[in-house]
Amino acid sequence: MALKIRLSRAGSKKRPVYRVVVADSRSPRDGRFIEKVGLFNPLLNKDNKDRVQLDQDNIKEWLSKGAKPTDKVAKILGAAGLIPMPAQGNNPKKAQPKKKAQERLAAAQEASAAAEAPAAEEAPAAEEAPVEEAPAAEEAPVEEEKKGEDQAGDENK
Repeated sequence: MALKIRLSRAGSKKRPVYRVVVADSRSPRDGRFIEKVGLFNPLLNKDNKDRVQLDQDNIKEWLSKGAKPTDKVAKILGAAGLIPMPAQGNNPKKAQPKKKAQERLAAAQEASAAAEAPAAEEAPAAEEAPVEEAPAAEEAPVEEEKKGEDQAGDENK
């Protein structure tokens, strides 16, 4: 018989409380268990002493008999110092963008690289240009705005 130390849900709707139980691995999550060895209340703050309550002697006894903790229970027992802390299960492939997002990023990088290359060539030419051309460019849009207002007035008549 394969024994597991796992969480069994109790509590009302949207207010979970979990019992830490020793159960046969074939029994359902909230079903039959052999012994209750603790309590876990995820709604309490992490620094609250009542968040995790464990019967350490019974847990050590069941671990010596061959009971295997689930991932979440292993983290709880590791934090309590009953077993070595399990390694973090970080999956870097899961965090990467998916195929279409990677294609969009590649296209955006190519476009920005293409835009930067001509801009880099034009930058020295802009520095050599005379300063007098800039004021003339400022006057031209003002005249265009006046023409735009006249045309808008004609359309309203």
